[in-house]
Amino acid sequence: MRVQRTVPPAAAPFGMKAVLHGIAGLVRGPRSRRRREAELREYFGVRHVFLVSSGKAALTLVLRALKRIAPEKSEVLIPAYTCFSVPAAIARAGLKVALCDIDPSTFDFDYRHFGNAVNDATLCVVPSHLFGIPSDMDRINDLCRRKGVFVIEDAAQAMGGTYRGKKLGTIGDAGFFSLGRGKNVTCGSGGILVTNSVRIAHALYAECASLGEPGIREELGAYCMLLLLGLFLHPLLYWLPAGLPFLRLGETRYSGEFPVQRLSGMRAGVLAGWEERLEQGNAERKGNTRLLSLYLQVDTSRGAPPLLRFPLLTGSDRAREVLCVSSRERGLGISRMYPCPVNEISEIREQFSGRTFPSAKKAAETLVTLPTHPLLSARDREALRGLLEELFSARPPGLQEKCGAMKGKDGGLHA
Repeated sequence: MRVQRTVPPAAAPFGMKAVLHGIAGLVRGPRSRRRREAELREYFGVRHVFLVSSGKAALTLVLRALKRIAPEKSEVLIPAYTCFSVPAAIARAGLKVALCDIDPSTFDFDYRHFGNAVNDATLCVVPSHLFGIPSDMDRINDLCRRKGVFVIEDAAQAMGGTYRGKKLGTIGDAGFFSLGRGKNVTCGSGGILVTNSVRIAHALYAECASLGEPGIREELGAYCMLLLLGLFLHPLLYWLPAGLPFLRLGETRYSGEFPVQRLSGMRAGVLAGWEERLEQGNAERKGNTRLLSLYLQVDTSRGAPPLLRFPLLTGSDRAREVLCVSSRERGLGISRMYPCPVNEISEIREQFSGRTFPSAKKAAETLVTLPTHPLLSARDREALRGLLEELFSARPPGLQEKCGAMKGKDGGLHA
């Protein structure tokens, strides 16, 4: 265990004021939830908001709602490289996972294959705004509307981001966000589901009518964990949890067992002031994205989204290891992401009959992410710049000279 300033790979800081609001939420939970729901309806310009226990719980519920509307359809199409929580939620909803390979420059669908991947069995498509990089929603909506397929936006990593002037999560038939630690804004754990569709909302109200919520003992335990999160998230102390292997920080696991509940009153209380925290945090992420783009010679002339993490394709597993080891030694928060494409997740790989998705596989083998969050100091940014310059000038085999993962077809960032 190395005692040094250690930058977390992702972070959404919250202050003592939010923690105190959590106590109020313990006492008046339903009122806190209703207030947050009203704030979110206004912010997103939507008619219906549902606050639940996690982002994957939100996806599970909306998929169950869609099953009520179109019970004859059974498949959910997702990118072959995405968060493991997405296929877990699909399985929890009793549906089948269908995959389309990705475009490695954007992590969006590879549109050479997308049209054929949407078929008569497709209930919905779930585009992922991974790291805050928007999917091509115009293209997705156009094809899905012609084929009678729902579009549910995975905006878990993109809260507050926009696509052509519209807020991500509000462009498809419904959208969901995560309030987990390390997302754009957090209350420790939670999810938001939004829609303007009357029939989807009607089905969702039916799904949510019987949802429970944590008991007081569970609430108090979660509150204590939240206090510890707020304390040890700071780079001056993050070395301690980062150095404890049993915490398994940053480890990606697939699990189909997770609570599907209402957001607890305590967590709804902690969300008080979420909009200011979100906007300030995203402004800092956007600034850090620009700086990292400058270091890596990525063209941002067409705009830079507020990335939750900055993705970098290193070109090879060996080059990635060089970068990650150097980062750990200096406490700079560079980390790997999902360890394999969805078709290789051991618990569900048999579903895909040996099919392969080469670009998703390459991303799993070579991708790292750089931190962009508000806890990144000027000193940290300078250290990141020094590390990148050092490694790029040395050019270990396979390490790209530019940030290929962030280059769109026009050579610039997608805003």
